[in-house]
Amino acid sequence: MPATIIDGKALARQIREEIRRDTEIFLREHGRPPGLAVILVRDDPASKTYVRNKGRACDEVGFFSRQEHLPATTPQKDLIALVESFNRDASIDGILVQHPMPKHIDEATIFRTIESQKDVDGFHPLNVGNLCIGQECLISCTPLGVIEMLRRYEVPLLGKRAVIAGRSNIVGKPMIQLLLREHATVTVCHSRTVDLPGECRNADVLIVAIGKPEFVRADSIKPGATVIDVGTNFIERDGKNVQVGDVAFEEAKEIAAAISPSPGGVGPMTITMLLSNTLQAARWHVK
Repeated sequence: MPATIIDGKALARQIREEIRRDTEIFLREHGRPPGLAVILVRDDPASKTYVRNKGRACDEVGFFSRQEHLPATTPQKDLIALVESFNRDASIDGILVQHPMPKHIDEATIFRTIESQKDVDGFHPLNVGNLCIGQECLISCTPLGVIEMLRRYEVPLLGKRAVIAGRSNIVGKPMIQLLLREHATVTVCHSRTVDLPGECRNADVLIVAIGKPEFVRADSIKPGATVIDVGTNFIERDGKNVQVGDVAFEEAKEIAAAISPSPGGVGPMTITMLLSNTLQAARWHVK
């Protein structure tokens, strides 16, 4: 029986409507909307499109938004000064600096400069640490989106074996903590893992964020597992440049009980969780 498709687009629309309604209430109660500032320090067309989409998402739910596009040659001190100005700006609840940043800018320094309660990307060391010890914090948007997908599709996690393929700071590492919060038994795999396909086959819930197109094939999936594909890759197929995930979707959907596609799965949820984090930050700032 083919898998249930975990539809990130539809779920994102549903959650954004919830955020829009909550934003109307916030505006009535506090006299201003939540505010998000997005800073782009490069001239990359794909990044510009991504930033523009974030602005549109803010408009959709009723947020105030600011987009700052800086040249790729911008000195680090100037970027820090801009971030600090947004830290002081009471109309701004969330600050995001689009990454990757130019090589001359130390990303860790920039993440530390953002006030932790405005760090809607969840990369500030205080947020990372609070996530690890189970305290309230802002959480990295992609893994937060994955957990929300699993929760809303009622995928059981308590006592289940969850395998994460990928150990990045953005996805893999925060994903560990979020799954542990749900009382899953968590295994983390990476490029040096011995018998990676075998580890994947043990998973009741398999989350793949390894950055290799269609790397996980059907024979690496346990029959009846839930598969979340975080990957975004572009390959040439039939003379066209097409987006695929880290999972061979057509094969995998015949084995899995539920699966998220790429595109149309985790991607829409990432920006939606950015909006959710911004609303959460705004609520903290008016207390």
